[in-house]
Amino acid sequence: MATLSKALLHPAAKPLLFAACLLPFIWLVYGAFTDGLGANPAEYLIRSTGDWTLRFLCIVLAVTPLRTISNTPALARFRRMLGLFVYFYVLLHLLSYSGFDMGFDLADIAKDIAKRPFILVGFSAFVLLTPLAATSFNRAIKALGAKRWQTLHKLVYLIAGLGLLHFFWMRAGKNNFAEVAVYAAIIAVLLGWRVAQYLKKKGLQRLSDKRVQL
Repeated sequence: MATLSKALLHPAAKPLLFAACLLPFIWLVYGAFTDGLGANPAEYLIRSTGDWTLRFLCIVLAVTPLRTISNTPALARFRRMLGLFVYFYVLLHLLSYSGFDMGFDLADIAKDIAKRPFILVGFSAFVLLTPLAATSFNRAIKALGAKRWQTLHKLVYLIAGLGLLHFFWMRAGKNNFAEVAVYAAIIAVLLGWRVAQYLKKKGLQRLSDKRVQL
């Protein structure tokens, strides 16, 4: 663990992670310029950017459990960067949908969001992600105060649920739930771990209060 912590604290760790997080985007750009995105490139881009948004969301949610279980506090230094990549890919997802499906027609986009529940849910997740991305900087933390910042960023749990529901409804049209089940299981484990930790903390607090009373 000491070797891992040392590697995570190395000055090159963040640039390497940044480059790794950009790889899906670079692959998509390469595919777009080399006709490697299949028979329907627009659909491929929309689906792929959505998939990567959900994957990065799972990675962000996994940071705290991994940090705690492995006793590796250095993992926390990558959480904000990973969170910003969630926003980067969801923004690409929204732009792909807005451009390829709707031709950037704002009136049509607004009608489509109101008409189709799965798009409304996905757009709601994007809206909730926006303040999280906008406050993922030291100045914002200082301006909000640590407690309010932490409370705001707990919206990520709701966002995860909305993202999963968006994906479920999108796949429901084709009656294809295999990938949905995988993401649902991952998110359930990651959120379930947090609930277990919260209950454990509350239980220890009650035990401590009883001892004080005695």
